[in-house]
Amino acid sequence: MRRARWMTAAALLIAASTLAGCAAEGSAHPRDAASGGPPATNSPSSRATVDPVAAAADQRLRNLTLRQKVASLFMLHVAGTDPAVLREFVERYGLGGVILMPDNIPATPEALAAETAATRASDPGLPPLVGIDEEGGDVTRLPWDGQPGAETLRAQPPAATRAAFAARAALLKQVGVNLNFGTIADVTADPHSFIADRILGTDPASSAARVAASVSGERGTVLSTLKHFPGHGETEADSHRTVPTAAVDHARWATQDAPSFRAGIAAGAEVVMFGHLAYSGVDAAPASLSPTWHRILVDELGFHGVTITDDLRMLQDTGLPQYADAGADAVAAIAAGNTMVLMIQGADTDPDALIDAVVAAVDDGRIPASRIDADARALLELRGSIASRG
Repeated sequence: MRRARWMTAAALLIAASTLAGCAAEGSAHPRDAASGGPPATNSPSSRATVDPVAAAADQRLRNLTLRQKVASLFMLHVAGTDPAVLREFVERYGLGGVILMPDNIPATPEALAAETAATRASDPGLPPLVGIDEEGGDVTRLPWDGQPGAETLRAQPPAATRAAFAARAALLKQVGVNLNFGTIADVTADPHSFIADRILGTDPASSAARVAASVSGERGTVLSTLKHFPGHGETEADSHRTVPTAAVDHARWATQDAPSFRAGIAAGAEVVMFGHLAYSGVDAAPASLSPTWHRILVDELGFHGVTITDDLRMLQDTGLPQYADAGADAVAAIAAGNTMVLMIQGADTDPDALIDAVVAAVDDGRIPASRIDADARALLELRGSIASRG
């Protein structure tokens, strides 16, 4: 029913544009009439055009309640390989996405394809984002992915990275995964760094070249993600256990860490993942909860796509009291500027409670309703674009 409504609305919009064009063709521009010149023509370039994906996103947004909009901003996880369980999980909470972890990966590509197909069954025109960390090397979820990882690729020309990620993207599309958290844009020459084995380059130039190649390889097949903004290479600490903090100022970041992200954005990456790490010379808060870092990404790197947190559960796992409340973390993440919240929630985390916490923050003014609308619409359009290209 919902799908029929937005398709009808899109058709009406297109019809309205056509009628407007016909009216224009029947009258001359005032300047043309005064000069006695020929009647003005309405060339194809001057006709109003309607993007059907954007029109559908607008129509769907108008039909959503606040709670449905908020729910669409969450990418969560449910364990197991049963397609029915995965489908029920997405539909019950109205999620915008799910992340596949090792416990979701069955023995064959065909079985995984059946899982992901189940998430699209109720509304093929609006598939949820199905994300996975398929970097290759140390972080490989698909046992049938034989493509090289970063440790091999950083010693080879950038063309090898492009080829590896193109092949990897084809594998992901085959099994119904549409979003890869696969491109490490972090840079470090420190072999003791937590991220050292996963980087595509040990200096800004070599990293930038391979990050761009990675995105180029995935382009048009799966959505590409750059992680972990603003860069995990400035610290040895593991953000799964603590909030790594480095006394990095803006000037250092701009020359050391920014080039890889800039290159990936220029290559067309659709998503940027924010890390739970703090550069105290810029903002003492973790970047994932920092409005300052979100402004820098937009204003200085020109990124206007979708942003997502790294797993919010990681903040709770630090044991720091200020991050103990998952709902409060989700509110802070969206208030900071993230389009989407990613969480591999534990058994003690209720998805309804996460959604309720953000709804309450909108109701009492901590998060503007306009921000929820903008984020929900961005995700509706992104998900609709996936459906439109097949």
